[in-house]
Amino acid sequence: MSNAVHLRVLPPALRRVRRPQRLVERALTRYRQMWLLLVSGVFEPVFYLLSIRIGMGRLVGTVEFQGAPIGYADFVAPALLASSAMNGALMEATYNFYEKLRYAKTYDAIVATPMTPADIALGELVWSLMRGLLYATIFTVVLAAMGLSSSVWVVACPLVALLIGAAFGAVGIAICTYLRSWADLEFVTMLTIPMFLFSGSFFPVEQYAPSLRWLVNFSPLYHGVELARAATTGAWEPSAFGHVAVLAAMAAIGLVVAARRIEKLLLK
Repeated sequence: MSNAVHLRVLPPALRRVRRPQRLVERALTRYRQMWLLLVSGVFEPVFYLLSIRIGMGRLVGTVEFQGAPIGYADFVAPALLASSAMNGALMEATYNFYEKLRYAKTYDAIVATPMTPADIALGELVWSLMRGLLYATIFTVVLAAMGLSSSVWVVACPLVALLIGAAFGAVGIAICTYLRSWADLEFVTMLTIPMFLFSGSFFPVEQYAPSLRWLVNFSPLYHGVELARAATTGAWEPSAFGHVAVLAAMAAIGLVVAARRIEKLLLK
């Protein structure tokens, strides 16, 4: 009875979840022989961080955060962590997902088994979360080893990365179900690059013109950057609840849309 009540709370598209863990097992088996490809995504943010620590950080000196000066590398490092979590989840939820959906026809074979479209949506999201978490955990270790965190809250960075990965992974899967060709994936890049550059990642949001500052709040990555920066500095504010709410809402809406769209595409 309790299970039935719990299922009624879920949207119809997610009530038919049965074995999403099987999709995760498939991904782990697939990458067992390609582990270097799996972890290669962490190199880019680490190289960014090293270049800022060695070069740009010395030129800029300090910036103000929450009313106190901090080193420029300390300011940028959590933004790179958030970007790493976003990119890790999106890589799996867009390019790899689209290839399996449209060309390899992997999911057509999967729905011929007892697995459901809801299993595909949830399983792919969990796997994208695992990939994003891997990137963020490695980066957190590097960040701590370089002394770029002044708070014990740095241990919360992987949890922040999970939330960021859930938001971007779910929305990425949902978006991919609407794409018509590989060329359409350029729209994903067109959105992520501006988010990476203009989400308070490399300079304080207060540096924006007042007429443009409000636009930053529409960047999902900005909310992840703020949470990651709070974790590395320990400077938590009530606004953190708002950042969590935005990312959680993205994850929930994206997952529901993805499940509905996958069901429509595979069982039409």
